[in-house]
Amino acid sequence: MTATLPPRRFWSLVFLTFTLLTFLAASSAPTPLYHLYQEAWAFSPAVLTLVFGVYALSLLGALLTVGSLSDYLGRKPVLLLALLLEIASMLLFIAAVDVAWLIFARVLQGFATGIATSSLGAALIDNDKVQGPLLNSLAPLLGMAFGALGSSLLAQFAPEPLRLVYIVALGMFVFQAILLTRLPESVSRMPGALASLKPTLHVPPQARGALLRVLPINTATWSLGGFFLSLAPSAVRAITGSTSNLIGGALVAVMTLAGAAAIYSLRNRAAEKVLRLGGALLACGLAVVLVAAQTGSLGLFFVGTLIAGGGFGSGFLGSVRSVMPQALAHERAGLMATFYVLSYLAFCVPSFIAGALAKRFGLLATTDGYALAVIVLCVLALLNLMRRRSAVAGS
Repeated sequence: MTATLPPRRFWSLVFLTFTLLTFLAASSAPTPLYHLYQEAWAFSPAVLTLVFGVYALSLLGALLTVGSLSDYLGRKPVLLLALLLEIASMLLFIAAVDVAWLIFARVLQGFATGIATSSLGAALIDNDKVQGPLLNSLAPLLGMAFGALGSSLLAQFAPEPLRLVYIVALGMFVFQAILLTRLPESVSRMPGALASLKPTLHVPPQARGALLRVLPINTATWSLGGFFLSLAPSAVRAITGSTSNLIGGALVAVMTLAGAAAIYSLRNRAAEKVLRLGGALLACGLAVVLVAAQTGSLGLFFVGTLIAGGGFGSGFLGSVRSVMPQALAHERAGLMATFYVLSYLAFCVPSFIAGALAKRFGLLATTDGYALAVIVLCVLALLNLMRRRSAVAGS
């Protein structure tokens, strides 16, 4: 990348990647703290998934309304709006005194992240069509890993566990807002900004087939991510009896770092092969998680998470590489927004259902049911990909 890109475009890529990483780090930072919030404010697993779910629903709202706005106004002004909203959400987290404040902070954070992911994702591809999809896949996973692990380390070893991580993130977002003034704009303004605010899903005709092909694997991938970022830390603590504050962050970090490693190692493989590998690893990893849940083995939980994390990264990379290069420059933010709408529906809806079921059936039964459902979806997706491969080979 450094050998082929002019220095200004290279540093633009660095800034955009770091900013995307930071947004996703902030999004996962509350996950290891959920049990501390529960202890402090005494709310149920169903409320916990509500706190998680309102973030995803707010993010979806942003994608549906302002997700393609940067195609019309330019990347910089839309990204500045996202940073200002994220700064406000960090201040709400720091000031939170009960679960209502936490929910409000997550709603604002979700909207900011929705604006940021579509504009940053499109800007990365604007600057480099080869490395852009790879960075779009790597940065969110690395960000979630750093956010969850950093938050759990601060909770375990530093004072003010429910505030310090947000203070650190606040400083980073302020710094990025200042640096944004030096970022060159990558698209020209065009008319239609107001009309683009009408809730819609924009998929260019040439990208529709690819999006439909990746949808099953992408749904399984994000369903796994939603569970690990909501109920999984509480479930593992309850099933294994562990009391460490590091468990939640370590689980998320193992899953996302394994995903990032898979993305990097498979970056030059054909997208179709990466999708098939992702489905297989997801199913195998969740089978190990099922065994861990039945035996109460913390070690097996981490082994299963490591394997499933490889599937998470493979499925995500295969999906992004199959879909995003199909769009033209002024279609990218809109297509990225649609891709993330579908992804975050898979991210939050199953977790909402799991939270409701956990209250009635318990965390063990809910974990078993969730893992089995995602395994079935992976198997069906793999069968569909294999049928398509056979059809293409026979034509």
